[in-house]
Amino acid sequence: MPATCVIGLQWGDEAKGKLVDLLAPRHDIVVRYQGGANAGHTVVFGKEVYKLHHIPSGILSPQITNVIAPGVVIEPNMLIRELTNLEDRGIQPRRNLMISQRAHVVMPWHILEDRAINKTVVSGESIGTTNRGIGPCYRDKVGRTHAVRMADLVRPDLTTRIAEIVDAKRVLLSSIASKEDMEELNAERIAQQCHQWADTLGPMLADTTYFLLDNLDAGRKLLMEGAQGSLLDIDHGTYPFVTSSNASGVGVSSGSGVPARWIERVIGVAKAYSTRVGGGPFPTELLDDTGQKIREIGREYGTTTGRPRRCGWFDAVAVRYTARLSGVHYLSLMMLDVLSHFETIQVCVAYDLDGERVDRLPSEAETLRRCKPIYETLDGWMQDVSEVRSLDAFPTNARRYIDRISELIAVPIGVLSVGPDREQTIFLI
Repeated sequence: MPATCVIGLQWGDEAKGKLVDLLAPRHDIVVRYQGGANAGHTVVFGKEVYKLHHIPSGILSPQITNVIAPGVVIEPNMLIRELTNLEDRGIQPRRNLMISQRAHVVMPWHILEDRAINKTVVSGESIGTTNRGIGPCYRDKVGRTHAVRMADLVRPDLTTRIAEIVDAKRVLLSSIASKEDMEELNAERIAQQCHQWADTLGPMLADTTYFLLDNLDAGRKLLMEGAQGSLLDIDHGTYPFVTSSNASGVGVSSGSGVPARWIERVIGVAKAYSTRVGGGPFPTELLDDTGQKIREIGREYGTTTGRPRRCGWFDAVAVRYTARLSGVHYLSLMMLDVLSHFETIQVCVAYDLDGERVDRLPSEAETLRRCKPIYETLDGWMQDVSEVRSLDAFPTNARRYIDRISELIAVPIGVLSVGPDREQTIFLI
């Protein structure tokens, strides 16, 4: 099985990092192929909790090569902090981390742009940017003229290139950025910072596209790690309340350079309920004590921003769509333990759109905003399942819930999770 993909099927935060960490020992290489520092992956190993942003979740396994592929945009200061934090805890990430020369760099001006542009909202609602420069970096990547790639950091003409871009950015930002922000656009200081990044990260740079293709030809196994979630996909998500990359399965090949023919298994990850951070339509959102209860039990606060996540019941309409979009073979249903505290549990099986029952996710965010969830009510199990280690050991009503989710999504269950620790995971595949 040359390549396995782990894809989030909701609005991110589905606990993909835990699953990648568990699957990593079955593979030779773990690949992070899109997104940037706006992605937060939490991996729990024993009593230790590791919060990762750029670095693939296989980094805790020293025998595995971890690759940051061309589709990722890198904020070097944060990546260096991640490396240092891991080293302070006894991990040696520089020994098994490879960074694509083709990956684009989030430059200081991107963060300033993000901060300035985020003052503008869509219909009174923020699109949910983390102000980390991700969107502006992707915008320059497509625009090409002002883009900087990791390979550029070691070019002899870097200082001249930075000066040219800073001159252009000062013109572009002069009307929207604050005086304090404009003072940060100092070409000499930025160039000096780039040279420091090159000294630290340069030894890990490589042509990862050739590396991955060569290893596939040699029969080695790859694990592809997605960031964010499919409903945040720039082309196929709830636009404009999305991220700036293809966060669904359609982005695997473009972000990594691995052709689709090598991908033989796709595992879609979803929570047993729904969460979302930032603005945008969320049909099953619970703005009541039940939503707050899910938030507190599930500790639903952002890994990257610390923002409280919006919480709601499982939306089978949305997840059925993203499972099809990403070509999912198996479903990994996470955080079942959180639902152990509810006497009844709701599952959204369709929408009421202006009086009409629909079972497909609308392509327009404003149309989705008018959708009201049509719920199916299931009995809860009101039993702690955090110690369950096999499918047969689940309470009857928990099994019924699991089976019903699988039926609604039309995908078999491959993994079940009943807590944050590694051993609280049941593999059925």
